[in-house]
Amino acid sequence: MIIYLDGTYVPREEAKVSVFDHGLLYGDGVFEGIRAYGGWIFRLEEHLDRMYDSALTIDLAIPISKLEMTEAIREVLRRNKLTDAYIRPIVTRGVGDLGLDPRKCANPTVIIIAVEWGAMYGDLYEKGLTAITVSVRRNAAAALPPNVKSLNYLNNILAKIEANCKGGDEAIFFDTNGYLSEGSGDNIFVVKNGVIVTPPTLNNLRGVTRNVVLECAADLGISVIERNMGYFDLYSADEVFVTGTAAEVGPIVTIDGRKIGNARPGPVTRQLMSAFQAATRSSGTPID
Repeated sequence: MIIYLDGTYVPREEAKVSVFDHGLLYGDGVFEGIRAYGGWIFRLEEHLDRMYDSALTIDLAIPISKLEMTEAIREVLRRNKLTDAYIRPIVTRGVGDLGLDPRKCANPTVIIIAVEWGAMYGDLYEKGLTAITVSVRRNAAAALPPNVKSLNYLNNILAKIEANCKGGDEAIFFDTNGYLSEGSGDNIFVVKNGVIVTPPTLNNLRGVTRNVVLECAADLGISVIERNMGYFDLYSADEVFVTGTAAEVGPIVTIDGRKIGNARPGPVTRQLMSAFQAATRSSGTPID
C-alpha cells in the first residue's frame, strides 16, 4: 500500500506522524471519506469543498490547493492500482507541543489513504439493519458544529459503543433539543405514506450521499420534506434508511426492538438504493 504523506508517496510501513501532532493529541484536524467506482471518483469536488470548508471553520489552512489535492488523490489510486476504493484524505493541525494553542503548529500534516472496501454493511442491505436510539446526544451546533467533519469523532464513537452494547448494527442520535439528528456515521431518512422526511442539517452533517439521494428522489418524483422529528416519527415510520459514503444507502428494519413497516427493506428505499448505484456508475472524476 502506498500512502501520500506531505508531498511524498511512501509505503504504509513508512507513513508515520509525530506523537506531537495535534491530530493525534487533540483530534485537531479534518478529513473526508470518498469512494471511487469503476475508475471514477464519485463527487470528488463536493467532498473537497466540504473538507476545505471544515478546515476554514476551524481556522486550519490546508497547505495544498484543491487541484493539488485532486491530483494527489488520483495518484494514490494509480500507484495502488485501485479502480474501486474508499479514499481518506486527512489534514491535521500538524506538529506542536503539549499545549492547546494551535499557533504552535507551524505546518499542517496532509495524508491520503486509499483501500479496497466493499459495501460497509455486507448482506444487511438485503435483510435490513437493526438500529438503537442512544442516550448519547449529538454535539450541539453551538459547541462543535456537526458540519465540521473533524478528526474528533469521540461523540460518534460513544454512540457506536452504546449500539454495540445493546445489539444494534447502527446508532441513532438525537440532538440536545430532543430532535432526531443522524446515525453514528450517516444521515437518516424516514418514509411515511410515500413521502421522505429528513432532519435539517444544522444538527447533522451535510452528507454528500444525502444530497445524491435527494437528487435521486427528485428524479423519481418522490416528495421530500426537511423538518424536525422525534421518536414518534421513527417508531411510526413505513420505512427508515441511512446514507453515507461508507454506508451508501442502508435500510433500517427495526429500531429499539420495534419493527419498521413489515421489517423488510421497503419499496421507496429499494428504489433509492438502485438509483444511487446507477448514479455512482454514471459520473465522477477519472482516475487516469
